[in-house]
Amino acid sequence: MAEQFDTPKTARRSVRPLARLFPYVKRYPHLVIGALFFLLMAAVTTLTLPTAIRRMIDHGFSAQDAGFINSYFAMLAAIAILLAFASACRYYFVITLGERVVSDIRRDVFDHVTRLSAAFYDANRSGEIVSRLTADTTQIKSTVGATASLALRNTILCVGAGGMMFITSPQLSGLVLGAIPLIVFPLVGFGRKVRKRSRQAQDSLAEAMTFAGEAIGATRTVQAFNTEAASQARFSAAVESAFDAARKSILARSVLTGFAIAMAFGSIVAVLWYGAQSVLSGELSPGTLGQFLLYSVFAAGSLGALSEVWGELSQAAGAAERLSELLDEVPEIRAPKSPKPLPMPAIGDIRFTDVHFAYPARPDTSALTGTSFHVRPGETVAVVGASGAGKSTLFSLILRFYDASSGSVEIDHVEIRDADPSAVRARIALVPQDVTIFAGSVGSNIAFGRPEASQDQIEAAAKAAQAHEFIMAMDKGYDTLVGERGITLSGGQRQRVAIARAILRDAPILLLDEATSALDAENEKLVQKALESLMENRTTIVIAHRLATVLRADRILVMDKGRIVEEGTHAALVARGGLYARLARLQFEHGAEALALDTPAVAPKPAKANGGTHA
Repeated sequence: MAEQFDTPKTARRSVRPLARLFPYVKRYPHLVIGALFFLLMAAVTTLTLPTAIRRMIDHGFSAQDAGFINSYFAMLAAIAILLAFASACRYYFVITLGERVVSDIRRDVFDHVTRLSAAFYDANRSGEIVSRLTADTTQIKSTVGATASLALRNTILCVGAGGMMFITSPQLSGLVLGAIPLIVFPLVGFGRKVRKRSRQAQDSLAEAMTFAGEAIGATRTVQAFNTEAASQARFSAAVESAFDAARKSILARSVLTGFAIAMAFGSIVAVLWYGAQSVLSGELSPGTLGQFLLYSVFAAGSLGALSEVWGELSQAAGAAERLSELLDEVPEIRAPKSPKPLPMPAIGDIRFTDVHFAYPARPDTSALTGTSFHVRPGETVAVVGASGAGKSTLFSLILRFYDASSGSVEIDHVEIRDADPSAVRARIALVPQDVTIFAGSVGSNIAFGRPEASQDQIEAAAKAAQAHEFIMAMDKGYDTLVGERGITLSGGQRQRVAIARAILRDAPILLLDEATSALDAENEKLVQKALESLMENRTTIVIAHRLATVLRADRILVMDKGRIVEEGTHAALVARGGLYARLARLQFEHGAEALALDTPAVAPKPAKANGGTHA
């Protein structure tokens, strides 16, 4: 399971969510040790410079001391080279660590969100999730790499310079220490405001990018309805909102940085004035004051840099908080601690028993009410009914995208809530009405459910789905790229690719949701023949609005308002004169005589001895 960040409730007023990055950092101790070693080397090297300058000033400059001065400058040159080497190595280690950590975080976040339940996606937009996966992890990459390195470097310099200031002159250091509370406490207060503003800026940007992704993905629809101007206006408004939030965040950080620098250097000026009086009175040497001056500059500069770093850490904490909301999301559909194994080999048995269900997004509206039916192994059952009757909900429950509110759903005599969802779905091939095609090659799309399939197997599946001919007519055949969402394919071609994908999966249970709805009459006959071959010895449930496609089913279930109101063969249901007969008359348009003529041409398969019955 992905390592989780702190929850938003415990991270409201601090950078505490960043503490959850430590498990990722600890995976790479060699990078951490290397970064810390060269970080410490660079800081210590920097802190040696004021001591060398003090000795030079106090020793004085004269022709007789030329050799001494040359040796000192040679030493300073060596220190500069060492500092450059340590800084380069520090940069390499910390940036590499940042890249490695953010790659792990992105992988864990993606792994987690792909396992979240369908109910989560009912309530959240994919563009928002992608924004968190990209923009927020990039912010964290900067923090783990450069920002964290600068924070440690400036902390070491601040502490080291402060210690050397005290050794150089305890009296002057005491005055500086007295000014620190005036600097630190406002930093904390400003940091909270920066973090709040940063979170708002990130949320606003995600809102803008979400709409941009939707509009770009539907460019043809936007242009078809001449809504370019309206879309541009909406995106511009979202961008301006993101800019305004970012501006407020920048303003808060600017005030934070300006205040810190003003207080730090203002206090140093006051302290140095006092030090100059001490030199005049003979209490300090000029070299000692110069050394104290340099250490004061180091301390003030590092403290001022820390104020900027604190703002960046606060911004990263907002990003970590947003990612934590994803990683803390617990999938409603998950495998039990001890999942019950499904029988081997697969049986292909499906049973619904008094199933009640309402979608989490609409808890007051029942999608299924007391639904019961049994589909026996190898049987073909068609489900028909008006839109919203609950047909697709049956598929969602069989695939365990949701759990029934009450009642049971069994696959191969095992209640699917007791089984691993992956094991259940491994026995199912789906051909949906809204086909998903990925931005890859035709071959990779066919092999999506079985990536280890050979080229021969892919081509055999395509031939069975009547897709091979149009694929080979493309420039690169099965290696042809189809564009985002398969934009270069026609609706019928996309559906045949989906059918080939289901054929290649070779699962014992087949779910067909209007699998031939996008095909013309000629191709529909060809694909219907391929489906009939595919359905041999498989349990098949077919959802159809076009009743002509379900006449050969062993049984037809008629749904209305979440209930199964009729069941039987086409002929029996037409003779009954109920809801199915009414739907049939509306579709065939010629009444019962046309139905009687249509029936013999596509006569139902002989009834199986073990045919299912409506429970």
